[in-house]
Amino acid sequence: MEKFTVLDAVAAPMLRDNVDTDTIIPIPFLKEPDVDLGKHVFNNLRYNSDGSENPEFILNRPEYRRAGILVSYNNFGCGSSREHAVWALLGFGIRCVIAGSFGDIFYNNSFRMGLLPIVLPRSELHALGEAVHTAAGRSSTRVDLETQTIASPDGTTYRFQIDAMRRRMLLEGLDQIGMTLLHVEQIEAFEREKRAARGWMYHPEFRGGTPR
Repeated sequence: MEKFTVLDAVAAPMLRDNVDTDTIIPIPFLKEPDVDLGKHVFNNLRYNSDGSENPEFILNRPEYRRAGILVSYNNFGCGSSREHAVWALLGFGIRCVIAGSFGDIFYNNSFRMGLLPIVLPRSELHALGEAVHTAAGRSSTRVDLETQTIASPDGTTYRFQIDAMRRRMLLEGLDQIGMTLLHVEQIEAFEREKRAARGWMYHPEFRGGTPR
């Protein structure tokens, strides 16, 4: 998993509540194993029925085509469970979503896949959204996970909190397996002790709880 330390990028304002996972990546694109999810993120908003781009959609505007941060409002990533929603955002180039709240499953999936979800109080979120909207891609937003701060395009600094273990996962680029392997010495010691105390469990003919 790619490390997340500091992200200095254009932020796109998608200032609405309840952006659900089906809006992020519609169901038809979950069925094709080799589909480019980044191309189809927000598919039904990005494209017209004839397949042409919708010029009014925020990520189709020239100033936001390379956005790395998304600013939204409450309940981002709500709806059905699908890892594809996070993969689609990452595929487009979004590495951080700042919102008032998140769907629980989306929030948990984000940390496991390298996307940083940040929760801000509504008053701060509205101020940041306004600053991002006013900047219109001319100034970047800086997210520093080490110091847990956001530097807005207008110069305002916001602070956020992330669970210590999840913060470490992103800073060091560790998924859940990687976090487990940090304790490999303790795991191996436990296995040695168990083998010594219950060697019969490791007998090649042991089946169903009774040695044969």
